[in-house]
Amino acid sequence: MAGYGIARALAGVALFVLAGCSPIQLGSRTIDFGGGARPPGTLTPANAPQASTMQPLQPTSGQQSFGHGPVQVALLLPLSGDPGLASVGRAMANGSQLAMSFIEANPNIAENTTITLYDTGGSVAGATNAVNAAAQQGAKLILGPLKGDEVTAAGAVARSNGLPLIGFSNNASAAGPGVYLLSVLPETEMRRALRYLKANGRRGVAGAFPNTAYGQAQQTAFRQQAIAAGFSPSAVYSFSDASEAKGIINQAKPLIDKGLIDSFFLPDRLSAPTFATLLAQAGVKPDDVMIVGSADWQGDPAITSTAALAGAIYPGVDDAGLKAISLDYQARFGSPPHALTTIAYTATILANAKPLSLASPPYNPAIMTAPTGFNGRDGMFRFNSDGRADYALAIKRVTPAGAQQVEPAAL
Repeated sequence: MAGYGIARALAGVALFVLAGCSPIQLGSRTIDFGGGARPPGTLTPANAPQASTMQPLQPTSGQQSFGHGPVQVALLLPLSGDPGLASVGRAMANGSQLAMSFIEANPNIAENTTITLYDTGGSVAGATNAVNAAAQQGAKLILGPLKGDEVTAAGAVARSNGLPLIGFSNNASAAGPGVYLLSVLPETEMRRALRYLKANGRRGVAGAFPNTAYGQAQQTAFRQQAIAAGFSPSAVYSFSDASEAKGIINQAKPLIDKGLIDSFFLPDRLSAPTFATLLAQAGVKPDDVMIVGSADWQGDPAITSTAALAGAIYPGVDDAGLKAISLDYQARFGSPPHALTTIAYTATILANAKPLSLASPPYNPAIMTAPTGFNGRDGMFRFNSDGRADYALAIKRVTPAGAQQVEPAAL
């Protein structure tokens, strides 16, 4: 993940509810939910919004609404403040707007919601103020915010107002009853990767994790999921700086030589090239030790261009959904979508789903946490009663030409 509290890239297919209800029809994309290439002519019926009516959201502290449904939904994103964070927030807001235009353009989808956008400014105070304002204006559901500390604070305010919240953080501690996280969490990544290794005959796992809040969360998840998968994770290392990588490799090398380590987790994408290169320099061959990364590796050119990482694997969402909306997004907003665009797209379609939005009460826990879950542009996912999400993740392999999927997405 890019940072603790910000969900990383999500991709997948159009969304429908699997809680014993009929699928929500999403135009021509209902034919299959496999996330393939965008069919010719998709989203181009005569009543589809044209690029001239779909302008990129500009930096603003004011409110903007889209949709005309009776159920009010608030979308909390950083639209001002830190420029980098604000650009992500605007891309996600564009994704929500694109999803709503898709709903409006398709007669098979009832328009059940109106989305009102609130600027958090990237701060806890901004997030809590936005939730209070949304509650006063009749919101039935809160989507966002983005960062972990904001989700924690906003979730508390939403809960006090009796409102469910779907946050976009990957900080698992921000989740709770009624506060859901639409993001890939460390335990999900570790579980998927470790099960793959076990199924492929690997016997000894090790890992190196940065001494950051997110790195420690990954380390905890690694230990827990390794034990659950039947491994004994005794070789677990922490580091404060990549300069410590050589010392860690020196410690691990005797265990590798004895065959006690045949899989090495390097989830931190910034230091992974250094660790992998040092392993290669120490004479460790890819056949002897499988290097395992994280979803945060996706799309990083430094990962692809590091020779020592060729053949390494990592868990990640199927990126077909991001590809499927890219042409529409580019045409309407003048730039490629950010990797997080699909998470806001999925959240918007989910919020509009009739079984959730028109339930009594709307978005109640019994439906939100149905074990059969949902299928979104980020693939299959389900919310647990503790608010955390399980995602279907694929296993991908690093090649010089980019990521190659070696096993399809699975929960």
